[in-house]
Amino acid sequence: MADGQGWLQWQRGLCFHIQKTNNKQQNTKGNPMAKYQHFEELPVWQEAARLYNAVLDLLEKPNAPLSPGFRNQLDHAALSVSNSVAEGFERSTTNELLSFIAIARGSAGEVRSMMAVVKDRLRLKRHLTALQAIRSLAESCARQLTGWAGAVDKLPFEGRRHLPHKERQSREAGEKARDFRLNFLRNLKPGHPLYTSPEARAARGEAPE
Repeated sequence: MADGQGWLQWQRGLCFHIQKTNNKQQNTKGNPMAKYQHFEELPVWQEAARLYNAVLDLLEKPNAPLSPGFRNQLDHAALSVSNSVAEGFERSTTNELLSFIAIARGSAGEVRSMMAVVKDRLRLKRHLTALQAIRSLAESCARQLTGWAGAVDKLPFEGRRHLPHKERQSREAGEKARDFRLNFLRNLKPGHPLYTSPEARAARGEAPE
């Protein structure tokens, strides 16, 4: 699949999610399912798989003048993209998902850097097409991962991983207010009228009187 086609499919997937969620809001009896039930269905995972196989093709070329250390690092970095996408997809919280998206994006950047480092070596001139193809696939993965990370907290998904945007904002505001009050109570001076209150004692971790 070409880079543009993969990106278009990913965007269509996002539209599908939004449409399904809107349908659920209009009809509470429905039970819409997410488009992607398995990480293998994700366009970005498929692109990452193509990236790793392109790397393998390069590493398996006879007499490719690449050092053992370079080969090992490139193999690990390329495989990390698809593996991190898969692990993030299988995690149950948004923070975990975003963390693995970031790891995958970093690994894609590492692959691009390695291609840029060796692209001007004369001994690799005959492999320039392969180097360019790998770099292009890594860039495609990075773009899709960037778009995914930006969309995770904005799409109106429901379930363990996602909360509606307004509900999430309300919850975060409530948590900040609660943390502020706990910190205030925890740091009261002994002469303060609330110092011996049950709430202040609990904030300090003291047993009730």
